[in-house]
Amino acid sequence: MLEALTGTGLAASAGLNAYIPLLTMGLLARYTDLIELPSGWSWLGNGWVITILALLLAVEFFADKIPMVDSVNDVVQTVVRPTAGGLAFGAGSSSETVLVTDPGETGQWMPVVAGVLIALGMHGIKAAARPVINAGTAGVGAPVASTAEDFTSVSMSVVAIVMPFLVLVFLVAIVFTFVWLVRRRRERKRERQAARAAGFRV
Repeated sequence: MLEALTGTGLAASAGLNAYIPLLTMGLLARYTDLIELPSGWSWLGNGWVITILALLLAVEFFADKIPMVDSVNDVVQTVVRPTAGGLAFGAGSSSETVLVTDPGETGQWMPVVAGVLIALGMHGIKAAARPVINAGTAGVGAPVASTAEDFTSVSMSVVAIVMPFLVLVFLVAIVFTFVWLVRRRRERKRERQAARAAGFRV
């Protein structure tokens, strides 16, 4: 159960930012005892891999905070984030962590497929919410939303490794926020339509 929550949290994190969970696992595996990657995933702790992930994260960090560029970036990331989610779930669910000392055998591909689907779903929520935020704030909300997503991705990655049972709290909060944004957009649309109708009557 904890292994599945660890994998789910890392995959969901990848849906927000492809590189944060992979970089988090690599850094924690290389420099701490919080996670021990299995032999098949030990490459995540390699210095060159960590450097490449850090560079890709830097590009993603700035691209995601510029209105319009963030939407183009989301299209590109439609492939990258689910792929990263599959890798994150596969590595995370089979690793030894603070609470998981004997991870169960879940097969080679099943965790990867699960991670791809989870990350794709989270990416879909992010990609759908961003245009709403940009339109509602004239683009000013893009860097704020992106920073919040990055913070959530980092927090959820660490929590997934250290306290995986809290992953469910993060997921519920993300879904609740998305539902609120969708409802808010519909309300504003109805308000604009009502204002136009009132203007025509006058």
